[in-house]
Amino acid sequence: MEKTVYTVKVGEATPAAGGRPAAGPVYRSIYANDGLMRLPQEIHSPWDFFSGAVKKYPKNRMLGRRQVSEGKAGDYVWQTYEQVYQKVIQIGAAIRGFGVKPGAHCAIYGSNCPEWVMAMQACNSQGICYVPLYDTLGQNAVEFILDHAEISIAFMQESKIKSIVAVLPKCTAHIKAIVSFGDVTIELKREVEQLGVSCFSWEEFSTMGEETKELPKKQKDDISTIMYTSGTTGEPKGVIITNRAIVAGVTTTEHLLQLTDKVVDEYDSYFSYLPLAHIFDQVIGNYCISKGASIGFWQGDIRYLMEDVQLMKPTIFCGVPRVYDRIYTGINQKIQSGGLIAKHLFQYAYNYKLGNLMNGFKQHEASPFFDKIVFSKIKEGLGGRIRLMLSGAAPLPRHIEEFMRVTSCSVLAQGYGLTESCSGCFTSIANVISMIGTVGPPVTAVEARLESVPEMGYDALSSAPRGEICLRGHTLFSGYYKRPDLTEEVYSDGWFHTGDIGEWQPDGTMKIIDRKKNIFKLSQGEYVAVEVLESAYTQSQLVASVWVYGNSFESFLVAVVVPEKQAIEDWAALNGKSGDYAELCSDPKARRYIQDELNQTGKKLGLRGFEMLRAVHLEPVPFSIDKDLITPTFKLKRPQLLKYYKDRVDQLYKDAKMGAAQ
Repeated sequence: MEKTVYTVKVGEATPAAGGRPAAGPVYRSIYANDGLMRLPQEIHSPWDFFSGAVKKYPKNRMLGRRQVSEGKAGDYVWQTYEQVYQKVIQIGAAIRGFGVKPGAHCAIYGSNCPEWVMAMQACNSQGICYVPLYDTLGQNAVEFILDHAEISIAFMQESKIKSIVAVLPKCTAHIKAIVSFGDVTIELKREVEQLGVSCFSWEEFSTMGEETKELPKKQKDDISTIMYTSGTTGEPKGVIITNRAIVAGVTTTEHLLQLTDKVVDEYDSYFSYLPLAHIFDQVIGNYCISKGASIGFWQGDIRYLMEDVQLMKPTIFCGVPRVYDRIYTGINQKIQSGGLIAKHLFQYAYNYKLGNLMNGFKQHEASPFFDKIVFSKIKEGLGGRIRLMLSGAAPLPRHIEEFMRVTSCSVLAQGYGLTESCSGCFTSIANVISMIGTVGPPVTAVEARLESVPEMGYDALSSAPRGEICLRGHTLFSGYYKRPDLTEEVYSDGWFHTGDIGEWQPDGTMKIIDRKKNIFKLSQGEYVAVEVLESAYTQSQLVASVWVYGNSFESFLVAVVVPEKQAIEDWAALNGKSGDYAELCSDPKARRYIQDELNQTGKKLGLRGFEMLRAVHLEPVPFSIDKDLITPTFKLKRPQLLKYYKDRVDQLYKDAKMGAAQ
């Protein structure tokens, strides 16, 4: 039986010329054979998705959160589409009443909650660009974004207001008001107002505007949002996303789900816990809203994540690899602690269903019997109603993807995308089991090609094409805000250069294999600007060189460190250790000493928890040009370092997980 190829070639390869590397053929999805997907004519902006859903499903539950009483979280309490719309119109009118005009910028800062979405929709109603701020941002980044984006009004979680006060004096040129998602104390309100900025509770602000039936017209090329991401220098960069890009992202999401017979409808519910400041949750949320589905929010505390899921009982669940890894580990621990008969039954059921999936059976056809008597318990752990799971933000390990496909009683699709591509630009098809380990073919709104990266040994014209993934199409961003220089760096001849290295598979799917830029994501989706960290750690007087590495399948960092010889010898003298320099570098206590000192340096310089080192290897021999580990200008050659220290790095991860003193 001939295998399906999921791409079609629409452009020829180009050879290297004029100092530019070769590029492979241009491909589209087979589902866009006659041209890129057409966007719906009647939808001009995300506001049309919401306002249309209000008309169709006014009494449907839209936004829900757990009611907290005396410090304890109870059942979910919901607001309908009609109720949310009324509040959104009030907030939008208040924004306009403050003199904020279409095209201006408002910030939204805090963890996911109904007010976050209402603030976003209020901005959408007025044609105002909303600027999300990650809940975990440091003070310097918050200050930079408020000033750089020229924020007029900042909506935020009440717990964030105190930290904002410290940076407000440097941002008052543009900011007019702070609006709390909840209440605000008299003292805090006075403190903000002393800086010349108004401060309101949510309810106060919602009563300040005069309602009108006339809302500004929205155009597809208007800016919908500016989403700030980490740059290679550590300074946030604002990704400009238009209404067109978000509409395209939502439309391609619907097409993807049509392929797996899992189109969301008004009876579905989505569990929102991935940051709304991330494009992944934004696009999925907008899609659910367009269908009149319900969105329930977590409490904002990772300790109660699974409790929230089990109580809400969603039908749609999105996760990053770190979340799926925790689910996988937790299930396996329970299986291993069970009896011998239960283990054998689970393994038999697993192998039986996997075999049927590999033979082309769809999820619900592969093993209804074992789904009911074995795997239903796993399904109950996610509330018992999950029918669609999506994974993004970083590569999902193959064994975890397989496990979730077999045991969750739900289809699962893995995708690849960036903020710049407005979420997914490649997505696997859930019921096509051969796509495990890949991110699938291009979505119907983009075209893709690979560009050779000679310095890393990747050839886009080889029989197994590998190279930098380049994209063009409807979902792509419009540039970096106020940074044409950065925009020019990543756009060339109409192609966006992602910085990620991919490999085309024979069936037209893509596999992510490497990263060209010196910035990467950990498994939980956190960005790491590695040069910034190395620069920070080398400020310690104990080290000569540091190479920091983060595997996309892991949630923490490790490093190879060349310590200063004198520092190690001084430590040895103080601790009664003997041996030459190389022997001392292999001492576990010396490694722990250097690791602790580096992390102390990192903390002093404001590095965050996930940027700390969990394990280090002490290298007595400096990185050298002779070993091809550095350039003539002493820049680290990362692919070569990884190849040279591959075994060491693997051991560091094993040791760190085992709690060894590394």
